Amino acid sequence: MREDSGGTSISEDKKRELLEKYDSEAGIRNLSGMLAKAVVIILVGFSLFQIYTGIFGQYTAYIQRTVHLGFALVLIFFLFPSIKNKGKTSVPWFDYILIMSAIVVCAYWPLFYQTLVQKVGGIDNIQMVIGGVAILLVLEASRRAVGLPITVIAIIFLLYALLGPYMPGMLAHRGLSWNQLIDSMFFTTEGILGTPLQVSSTYIFLFLLFGAFLVQTGVGQYFNDLALAIAGKRTGGPAKVAIFSSALNGTISGSSVANTVTTGSYTIPMMKKLGYHKNFAGAVEATASTGGQLMPPIMGAAAFLMIEFAGESYWNIAKAAIIPASLYFAGIWIMTHLEAKRIGLHGLKKEELPNRKEVWKKLHLLIPILAIILFLFQGMSVERAALYGILATVIVSLFRKETRITPKKVLTALQQGARTALGVAAATACAGIIVGVVTKTGLGLKLGNSLVDIAGSLSFSVSSQLLLTLFFTMVASIILGMGSPTTANYIITSTIALPAILALNDSLEIAIPVLAAHMFVFYFGILADITPPVALAAFAATGISGGEPIRTGINAAKLAIAAFIIPYMFVLNPTLLMIDASYLEVGWSLLTALLGMMVIGACMIGYWYRRLYWFERILTLISGLFLMYPEGISDIVGLGGFIILFLIQIFTKEKKEV
Repeated sequence: MREDSGGTSISEDKKRELLEKYDSEAGIRNLSGMLAKAVVIILVGFSLFQIYTGIFGQYTAYIQRTVHLGFALVLIFFLFPSIKNKGKTSVPWFDYILIMSAIVVCAYWPLFYQTLVQKVGGIDNIQMVIGGVAILLVLEASRRAVGLPITVIAIIFLLYALLGPYMPGMLAHRGLSWNQLIDSMFFTTEGILGTPLQVSSTYIFLFLLFGAFLVQTGVGQYFNDLALAIAGKRTGGPAKVAIFSSALNGTISGSSVANTVTTGSYTIPMMKKLGYHKNFAGAVEATASTGGQLMPPIMGAAAFLMIEFAGESYWNIAKAAIIPASLYFAGIWIMTHLEAKRIGLHGLKKEELPNRKEVWKKLHLLIPILAIILFLFQGMSVERAALYGILATVIVSLFRKETRITPKKVLTALQQGARTALGVAAATACAGIIVGVVTKTGLGLKLGNSLVDIAGSLSFSVSSQLLLTLFFTMVASIILGMGSPTTANYIITSTIALPAILALNDSLEIAIPVLAAHMFVFYFGILADITPPVALAAFAATGISGGEPIRTGINAAKLAIAAFIIPYMFVLNPTLLMIDASYLEVGWSLLTALLGMMVIGACMIGYWYRRLYWFERILTLISGLFLMYPEGISDIVGLGGFIILFLIQIFTKEKKEV
């Protein structure tokens, strides 16, 4: 039965409502008058500060990070209400107190830098107050701009640091005094001012600004038109448009929910009009939009954090992400195609598609993205690549009148870039608290060893212990990633869940590459956005589709089956990450993995060239798993199963259809 949505996109008010409901970074105040102008000046000043330090060099670590944090805190208390959807047109008196406190706290380091770097021993009473207020401001700013989950986790970790002697069993530690805790959290680079904030104040901000300039060229709409031109006429066209446009928009978007609402506002109604069920249509958009966070070159800004956390070059990280991300989207593409064949859907009509000639005329809008990749490939620093990317965007925009970035649009881009960075700055500062506590108490190693020990007690072999540890780490990553934006998500999972995988290298004497371990927890943390019961991207999609949240989430998890399988594969054999592998090995692994995704997709949908019997679905799943594991014997077994199943489908197709 076809469900007609009218094929029209939702209104801007509806988009804003959905974003504010499911994306904590979207619920900002609508200020006016002099106050609005003051905020604009601060936003533009924030961007200009970051551009200046990107061009002429950063200040010392403490000054660069506290100035960055100061801008973010002031703007958050101006723009984000203390209670969601309340007080959205004015700034209450207590927020002015928080704003002044943020200025005092973050100005303390630049003003007293020489005194602070030369201090010996603990901190004095004034510094105790300054540091204590800094922690409270970061927690409150994070609650407002990012959401409650990361704030609650940070508070739990602070309590853990203080109550160490009272913790049970292996969780017990010597404990930190208030003086030691505040000192480490704000007066060292192991807490709030640690690596996460350092990455936010350099790489991430400039790439978010690059994305803001790209948006001013109209590239978002162009991605949609390009997707329609390429995929619109194909079987189940609108679903493939959603996949293609979400993958493209994912290169400039840092939020699964924002991506879902933006591209889903027109792809979901089109899918419903064509005949996809509302729960399936919402799931396709949510899954594709979430995949945008896994797609190089930006990977939801997590790629830049991974440079510091994994100790790898940007190019190695982006290269490692290419095949897993491609398989993720290939899996969704295959399943939407098979679902369309199963229920007899076709592509869009010619009159429903954009003019192809006009679409090709705007291909120049892709040049800045390609330029960024080229700059990074040639070894240019990440900051320089972002700055040249912004310059390339402005130059390329001049090619056509409708894409031209005017001085007014430059001002808008500076505002939007800084506005987008607020959530990231708050999340990385708050995550710094978590990282700092883990560093001070050794909790990460304790949790890692405990997971390995639990897996060992339930295992009968080294292989089973490895798989059980990975499974426990997967569950932990999904739980920790619930409700958190990409950057905070990765920081939390890499700090808390990652040590379990790395502990395997010692306990089982195996060699799991560090990058493979980071990618494992990153993938499963991101999947929290489409994994029930807290599947924010899927739930946001139901606001457009009218579907059922849990059913949409379950469908989304099925569509993302590749992302649930691939991380196990690249930990067991890192060929899929192009680590220590020849081009021939990588090419063969990619081919067999794609064939594996084809039969696994058929298993999930229950249809290939005809409907599958229950036992055929089991056989396709087994064959697909053998094909996806990059190893000689498993590939041969899987390929044999694929050929047999394919021939059975072909020879029984007509008989089944009669």
